[in-house]
Amino acid sequence: MTIRKTLMASALGVSALSAGAAYADCGEVTITEMSWASSQVVSTVATFLMTNGYGCTVTAFPSDPNPALTSVAESGQPDILTEVWANSAPALPDMIADGSVSVVANVLSDGGQEGWWVPRYLVDAHPELATLEGVIANPELVGGLFNNCPDGWSCKNTNTNLLMAAGIGEDALENFVHGSGDTIAASMASAFEDEVPWIGYYWAPTAPLGRYDMVRIDMGEHDAEVYSCLTTEDCANPQVTDYPTADVVTLVTEAFQEANPEITELMSNISFTNAQMGEILAWQTDNDASSEEAAVYFLTTYPDVWSAWISEGARENLAAILQ
Repeated sequence: MTIRKTLMASALGVSALSAGAAYADCGEVTITEMSWASSQVVSTVATFLMTNGYGCTVTAFPSDPNPALTSVAESGQPDILTEVWANSAPALPDMIADGSVSVVANVLSDGGQEGWWVPRYLVDAHPELATLEGVIANPELVGGLFNNCPDGWSCKNTNTNLLMAAGIGEDALENFVHGSGDTIAASMASAFEDEVPWIGYYWAPTAPLGRYDMVRIDMGEHDAEVYSCLTTEDCANPQVTDYPTADVVTLVTEAFQEANPEITELMSNISFTNAQMGEILAWQTDNDASSEEAAVYFLTTYPDVWSAWISEGARENLAAILQ
């Protein structure tokens, strides 16, 4: 049976393995289904492995990190929270401290990356543009326009303050505030089509950074106190600092961890590099694919990666599609 057929059967709640397959006593599992693409891929892959490798009955829990953490605090559900960006979950430290949840994996092994980016072809022609100092000295080489975040995104304030701190005025780079994240991506795509200069904010892992060869500008060390000021619209003393790398984690509840050590171990092994996830998301966008189809793409493209995540028993259950 192909991975595609197996995964789709699993998604429909139908056992895709033989009736004689030897499962562990997994039982019922709830796992978050967050609202963004990469987390949906993680959850779909995890659901496939739990269902077909370990015999779990998995239920999706549509949510986002902060509502999901509130639900855990109030009801103990969901059991598993995938791709939680720790810097955007203010309740997380207290919940870890009181034992409500445990961090079991850095599901994005490189962490969530934000920053200023320029195309590789631009750095190849002008290596100095790989650093903020080089951009400050040569703003004309990056196209005269800084592609900033939309109003309402905290990165819009951060980037505006960074431009000010770097001494890059509107006469050197117009601070162009996009109407949406999609239009930032569209401007990047247009620049690559014509191989023209481009500079702006973006984050990884995302489809555009999986598709286009971009260089993250070296802005020096990260200073948490300086960065905190930059995120506010009225930062009194903007200074240059790099964006932080965000810990992006998988969480399980204390009760689930105690009752399901084998599934907890599985979730502790599931981890993607930004390059892997970026490639998956680029494929998903290019093919107008669902999260299930993107998960199938990962499973068929990276069998050596995910087969190392699972137990020997799960590997036996999945042997037919690992051949």
